[in-house]
Amino acid sequence: MEQIMIVEDDRTLNEGLCKTLKKSGYPVVSCLNLASARDQLLCGAVSLVLLDVNLPDGSGLDFLKEMKKKLPELPVLLLTANDTDFDIVEGLECGADDYITKPFSLSVLRARIRTQLRKARRQEHEAVFRQEEYSFDFERMLFQVDGEPVELSKTEQKLLRILVENAGTTVSRGTLVDRIWTDGAEYVEENALSVTVKRLRDKLRAQRCIRTVYGIGYRWQSQDDE
Repeated sequence: MEQIMIVEDDRTLNEGLCKTLKKSGYPVVSCLNLASARDQLLCGAVSLVLLDVNLPDGSGLDFLKEMKKKLPELPVLLLTANDTDFDIVEGLECGADDYITKPFSLSVLRARIRTQLRKARRQEHEAVFRQEEYSFDFERMLFQVDGEPVELSKTEQKLLRILVENAGTTVSRGTLVDRIWTDGAEYVEENALSVTVKRLRDKLRAQRCIRTVYGIGYRWQSQDDE
């Protein structure tokens, strides 16, 4: 069940939000300051944050930036009485996924929460690849084989993502080179791709899954192909 964390120091508003969201079927955790919010995040299991900008022990915007560095996929909706264009732009540039000014309609708030949770679910589904012993979370850069973490370089991550997004289809060497080395380099050594493929195979123990199609390119062996 998707849990919502409310970080709001106005007790009346906080209690009202908790009551409304619980009626809508959401588990809720209530925080009146940033200290308790940080503690709650350490416990995990938070799917969305409603965050007040002005809090007694610090800036909600600073906390927003802090969260987005550690949990970039976590949806955060700012709650604030500051409704100028500058305030809204500042909040969004700090990483907010939406911005709701006080006073606000509870029905509108619920709709925006549903929208953000749907978006998060869709992104999680798209960003995490699972097949047998493999689990690749490209958004959080977490790669596992049989539950054990594997560290991949940025180049290896790019290669892996292209292969699994095209699982079952051969991707040509030229396409891989063009899409992986996109830093404007005029020259890429001829064997750079081959070396990267070998390193990736070895790290993931994926000799069976990363297939060489001689003279053409490489393919990630999907379950449907087996």
